[in-house]
Amino acid sequence: MNPEDLLYTKQHEWIRISGDTGTVGITDYAQKELGDVVFVELPKVGNKLTAGKSLGTVESVKAVSEIFCPASGEVTEVNTSLEGAPETVNADPYGKGWLVRLRIEKTPTEGLLSAKQYEEYVAQA
Repeated sequence: MNPEDLLYTKQHEWIRISGDTGTVGITDYAQKELGDVVFVELPKVGNKLTAGKSLGTVESVKAVSEIFCPASGEVTEVNTSLEGAPETVNADPYGKGWLVRLRIEKTPTEGLLSAKQYEEYVAQA
């Protein structure tokens, strides 16, 4: 079940918006498809990210996958705990497995799905 308080992309990222801050991660579906995550490459604090563009990569035993940013903004925090424990993305994708926090330029709406819409989208995949 996908948390109702998040918005989702068709590339299997999520964003939790609180004021002008967005916390970004990959979905449970994405981590299951990837398999065991062994490395996460994330941007540096201060980097400007653009909605729909790559923010980094997740490497698993199966493949390296790009992560796309669901909103434009400036990186204010990265989850440095993933450097030593990338498997946290598998264990807790909606909690401790978050990837970056952004100061959002404007609240994103275009192309983002509700939890219900995302579940319907994944069911069709």
